[in-house]
Amino acid sequence: MRNFHTMSRDDRGVSESIGFLLIFTLVITGIGLVTLYGYPMLMQQQTSADEQIMEKNMIVLQNDMKSLAYKTVPYKETSLKVGGGTLGVYNQSTSPAIGTITIRNNAGTEIYVESFHPGDLRYESESARTDLSLQNGAVVKRDRAGQGSVMLAEPRWFYDSTANTMVINLIAINSTSHLARTGVGTVQMSLAESNYTYYSPAEPVYLTYTPDADTDFSTAWNNYFTQNLKPSGTPSEYILPLDTTRPATLAIKKYTIFIKSV
Repeated sequence: MRNFHTMSRDDRGVSESIGFLLIFTLVITGIGLVTLYGYPMLMQQQTSADEQIMEKNMIVLQNDMKSLAYKTVPYKETSLKVGGGTLGVYNQSTSPAIGTITIRNNAGTEIYVESFHPGDLRYESESARTDLSLQNGAVVKRDRAGQGSVMLAEPRWFYDSTANTMVINLIAINSTSHLARTGVGTVQMSLAESNYTYYSPAEPVYLTYTPDADTDFSTAWNNYFTQNLKPSGTPSEYILPLDTTRPATLAIKKYTIFIKSV
């Protein structure tokens, strides 16, 4: 004779509770896994996207500066979105200086450029801990945690060996005060001053680039000097490739860009 077991109301309640707990546990576990692994990856992708956008924005601003300096355009205005960090203006008079350029002959009796401080327009990423800087007509990038830096867009310096002529363009950035922006902003800039000076050096011409220890972009600049100007000497004191045994021309052009707003 078979015995049949009849499920009571209490037994059915226990079965439903166990099912709910299992489903609830799976949901919570899924949310925890997404939070633990997915969210950091999403934030990393967002940080990378913000940085890439700002690299493109810096190239656009560099082209604006070129238009002001070389094409005599009186005023430029560019709207952009600053995400994941801050875009700030560091004046030519910022202390300590962003970088210092000096150009002279060996004896120091002729100083063509004395302690030129360019200042910069700089994006400082909060999460990626990187700096993007528009300085002296170039766009450079550095990792705050390391020692290296790289030049994303070069300045307009060149040497013509046939004519034995070197042209050096120095671009300084100024503003009425320290400006900074996050979110959507408009960078307004104008050409405040420009002057050209031509020299006929009879002795070797030396160039010295001295970085600020806190914002060191020297690797990017030293790579640019060695690969494009091909000087002799060492990074502490480059000898420009002008051949002073024959007629030589050194053209130094200085521009001051005034940043009205960011």
